[in-house]
Amino acid sequence: MPDTLRPLSKEEHLLLKLKERELAALLEITQSINGEPSDDNLYKIFQFTLLGQLGVRQLAVYIVEDGQWRCPVAFGPGIPDFRGIALPEQLQRFPPEHPVEVVDLELGKPWHHFANVIPVRQSDQLLGLVFIGLPHQNYTATAEARREAVTFIESLSQILLGAVSSRRLVRQQVQAAAVRKEIEIAQEVQAMLFPSKLPNDQHVAVHATYVPHTAVGGDFYDVVAIDKERFLFCVADVSGKGVGASLLMSNFQAGLRTLLRQQAELATVVGELNNLIFRNSGGDRFITAFFGVYNRTTRELEYVNAGHNDPLLLPDLGQGPVQVLKTGTIMLGVMDELPMLKVGRLQVPPHSLLLNYTDGLTEVFNEAGDEFGEDGVLQTLQQQRYLPLPKLHDELLRRITAFNVKGTHYADDITILTCRFR
Repeated sequence: MPDTLRPLSKEEHLLLKLKERELAALLEITQSINGEPSDDNLYKIFQFTLLGQLGVRQLAVYIVEDGQWRCPVAFGPGIPDFRGIALPEQLQRFPPEHPVEVVDLELGKPWHHFANVIPVRQSDQLLGLVFIGLPHQNYTATAEARREAVTFIESLSQILLGAVSSRRLVRQQVQAAAVRKEIEIAQEVQAMLFPSKLPNDQHVAVHATYVPHTAVGGDFYDVVAIDKERFLFCVADVSGKGVGASLLMSNFQAGLRTLLRQQAELATVVGELNNLIFRNSGGDRFITAFFGVYNRTTRELEYVNAGHNDPLLLPDLGQGPVQVLKTGTIMLGVMDELPMLKVGRLQVPPHSLLLNYTDGLTEVFNEAGDEFGEDGVLQTLQQQRYLPLPKLHDELLRRITAFNVKGTHYADDITILTCRFR
């Protein structure tokens, strides 16, 4: 005779009901994840699933991101808003390895609202802690049923927080890719700004060195021929880094070259560039710059120092003191019109050396907190001024590296542009 189906016992019937609830909860969560809702909506679905399918009436989820704990979701009648309550220090330092009863942790108020705390891990990495109140009465009928509830909620929490963690990782990867692309664009823009060839003739030799602090720095230099006798050289430092700084400097260079093609006077060039920067940045960015126009025939140097580090002009030995080129105006882009602007003029003695630089060369500190400063630069120039320009630049970098408490890890970009007048 065929086997007859025996009726389920009360315990078996209860277990079947529990499994049906668990299956419904599992389907609800997995379908929600596949629908790609926001993290906030996913937490809400988790909340409603625990409440509707498992009868959990109190919940607080704490997640850890980059070592920081926060509570994205909490609910329950008569409990405070745990989203504004920090996770106890003892749990941050020593989270439980397995689900435990909250009463055993002796956390006190307001944690007495919860029955269990469940650690959630993925590949041995702690993702968060889930605090739950007592579940549906079917789960509290026996000790085995309570263990079943905690075990299932642990599995459900792993699915939820694992999905949230994976989505966060994907977002970080997308953001990192966007940052890398931004850096590539900024590097390309910056590389196009620097001149490919510098003057080196019977009248003058020019050499430049650029050492970026980050992948994309904020320094800039340019040398532009105005006519057969005159050329302009410029060293500048824009506030900020990245694509924004590179684009602003690109506008700066384009404006500079356009004005020079129009044969504008140096004072006009500086004033118009200031207005251009102010309009493009709204006063949020500024540029310090030094502009020099040298005439090979008359040996006259016109210059404007716009809030920049003072260039140093060293005449040949015995031909006079070092000249510090200060005349000019304030930094560019701070206001729509410069409140004052003076053009400096001087005759350059034969065999003089002119050093232009950005503050990364001088703002270097040793272990005692002393700054390399202008004095360190000047001392190096006085001792090594007759070196070929590339080697002179190497010597300056060697000395600041030896002086710097961080070695070659400089605090800022370094730009050096040197003119040797013959």
